Amino acid sequence: MLQVLNPATEEVVASVPAATAADVDAAVVRAARAQEKWAATAPADRARLLRRFATAVDEHVEELALLEVREAGHVIGNARWEAGNVRDLLDYAAGGVERLNGRQIPVPGGLDVTILEPLGVVGVIAPWNFPMPIAAWGTAPALAAGNAVLLKPAETTPLTALRLAELALAAGLPEHLFQVLPGTGAEAGNALVEHPGVAKIVFTGSTGVGKQIMAKCADRVKRVTLELGGKSPNIVFADADVEAAALAAPGSFLDNSGQDCCARTRILVQRSAYDRFVEVLAPAVESYVVGDPADEKTQMGPLISKSQLERVRSYVPSGSGIHGAVPEGPGFWFPPTLLTDVAPDAPVAVEEVFGPVAVVIPFEDEADAIRLANSTEYGLSGSIWTRDVGRALRVSGAVRAGNLSVNSHSSVRYWTPFGGYKQSGLGRELGPDALTAFTETKNVFISTERTDSTEA
Repeated sequence: MLQVLNPATEEVVASVPAATAADVDAAVVRAARAQEKWAATAPADRARLLRRFATAVDEHVEELALLEVREAGHVIGNARWEAGNVRDLLDYAAGGVERLNGRQIPVPGGLDVTILEPLGVVGVIAPWNFPMPIAAWGTAPALAAGNAVLLKPAETTPLTALRLAELALAAGLPEHLFQVLPGTGAEAGNALVEHPGVAKIVFTGSTGVGKQIMAKCADRVKRVTLELGGKSPNIVFADADVEAAALAAPGSFLDNSGQDCCARTRILVQRSAYDRFVEVLAPAVESYVVGDPADEKTQMGPLISKSQLERVRSYVPSGSGIHGAVPEGPGFWFPPTLLTDVAPDAPVAVEEVFGPVAVVIPFEDEADAIRLANSTEYGLSGSIWTRDVGRALRVSGAVRAGNLSVNSHSSVRYWTPFGGYKQSGLGRELGPDALTAFTETKNVFISTERTDSTEA
């Protein structure tokens, strides 16, 4: 059994049976049968059922949000957004079902067309930091493209995934088309990755585990999409609205308690603006409201687990830096923390802490900013603050990251592609091409040449 803890209270809120390798094998067999019928279903009918699923999610947004508060410690406002994002992803994917077009390619001697066909059974391994939306990033387009989906949620956050599977059935999706397999990574996750009946794995998590999954998939030439770690820069030039950039910074690394691969935890500020930036940022960090995630006024909740709390603590010497306050008593609490006297190559400055901790590092000029921004093994996201459009374009072109925002900290929109450079991952999710990532391209040539038996 998997015990699900409330991170804010450390109380057990549920116990869920853990799937075994045998359970995964049986689920793959059921999913393959369901997928054949689903792929043969008329596109308009597939789209209609996905929209019904989206409607069912919309009708249960508050229920799903409260589940997320209990199992993941997310603040209620964020949890509502996450449930709504699942709804929106399903709607968006449904709109692509009837637009999953091949091409007609001009060739001599006949007609050449491409056909996009589903892969079959897709395995989605979702993380604990954003259990609902990231699960939907893989599930919604995979279903829309005609595949079956086996979702393995993180061990600590299976409840929303299980509820989504119930809502899918209630909405009319075929039985066994979308199955949830709670379990450990060592058993259920590994069985899903190695199963010959699973055509693709979509994984979001650490770079280390992502590499292991990629290696195992290579043995069967199995497709993978990997969204891995990040250490995203927030680059603030002196010509920017420095006060606005400073006031926007806390949300960029404290949202979800810093448990976000896109968190802007490396704040790079041009030296001439450094003091003013820190002067504005420090009180905003100190006053950030940390507490009961169910309270509408709370801005930040706890970390997910004791082990994650210990990991974050290992990066920050006790009492160092500028920090806010946290509740006393049970719960996995770590204060919002800002470190201003850190070497650019210190572990806390280049490694993914995955907690509410940011460093502020000065830079001299544009070239120095780009050098510092690219000085980690990651390349997932980042922000650039400047009033100079030319500089914004130059720096955007030079920073090696998959998702950049200018005068903003937005990274994820379901309308636009998302993914990383370097050690941050492989492939892209979301956006207008999301469905094609779950298809095979088949080329068909039809000869128009006359044969001997063809009448003149």
